[in-house]
Amino acid sequence: MQDWTLRQIYRSQGGEVRWDVFGNEHADPVVLLHGTPFSSYVWRGVASALAATHRVYVWDMPGYGTSEMSGGQDVSLAAQGAVFAELLAHWGLDEPSVVAHDFGGAVSLRAHLLHGARYRDLVLVDPVALAPWGSPFFRLVGANAEVFEQLPPALHGALVREYVTSASHRGLHPATLDALVAPWLGEAGQPAFYRQIAQADQRHTDEVQARYGELALPVLICWGAEDTWIPIGKGRELAGLVPGSRLRAIEGAGHLVQEDAPAELTAALLGFLS
Repeated sequence: MQDWTLRQIYRSQGGEVRWDVFGNEHADPVVLLHGTPFSSYVWRGVASALAATHRVYVWDMPGYGTSEMSGGQDVSLAAQGAVFAELLAHWGLDEPSVVAHDFGGAVSLRAHLLHGARYRDLVLVDPVALAPWGSPFFRLVGANAEVFEQLPPALHGALVREYVTSASHRGLHPATLDALVAPWLGEAGQPAFYRQIAQADQRHTDEVQARYGELALPVLICWGAEDTWIPIGKGRELAGLVPGSRLRAIEGAGHLVQEDAPAELTAALLGFLS
């Protein structure tokens, strides 16, 4: 699965969504959600491993990866939560397992708590879930998105590469970094990068944070012990709010646990999902 191509298309209310599915069609389903500024590409290794025992669904959120990017597009957490609930219905999945990273964590929580999406169990990997969130970089770009959109392409590309690199503790292979940065380049990608930051609004997690105590399903929280984007203290705080949840620290991993410690993350997922 290293040649990562999503073969299926779904035309959602938020725009065209690229998605794919792997593994035995009779196996238990698991859906993987990416975060920002990433895409389903970050799940390629984990998806390949999980496909040996599960039916694995992956997708690029509208405005990300190979899915539709367009001017004026709503790519907020509110929009993504609605699209995810819509996708689950399209796939005919009643109670899949869900594994969600970063912003995908907020998307999965909103779909469950606000849109009635039902899960068998839930794994949150370094999720955006608790206030306050949003780095100084996020706030700077959010307040000046139109200015950043006009950066010369080479300067924009260097900015995105540096930003994505900082999500890893161990460092990214050059080919991996290229693949993660590529969707954000060019006439569609550059404005899309700043659009998703400009629309990142903490109120979309504030709307559900007080309801985490209502989660009545098995929840595993995995966290890169060296995450500098969202420190593991947030993981301990979240575990204290979700009844019966367990926190699994993954040593030597930063925010991009899928790249820094794919074997350790996969082992944790298989142990929980089984």
